[in-house]
Amino acid sequence: MYTEKVFGEILKKIRKKQKMSQEQLALACNLERTYISMLERGTRNPTLNTIFKLSTVLGVKPSHLINMVEESLDKTDNYYSE
Repeated sequence: MYTEKVFGEILKKIRKKQKMSQEQLALACNLERTYISMLERGTRNPTLNTIFKLSTVLGVKPSHLINMVEESLDKTDNYYSE
């Protein structure tokens, strides 16, 4: 599984756990809702700044978000798949 896809799945999971819509998350991060959608579908890669913005609004540490992605990739043995 691609890193982008895994990141998107985890982002969506955390967002829904926080009971936020894509629009609410986008507004709080000063991003476009369509960009949040693309991140969640794995069609875009977030920048480091974006990861920090998302993490802050979602109430998780950026390192925790990245660790969740890493753990998910480790489980699928596709850590460096492209």
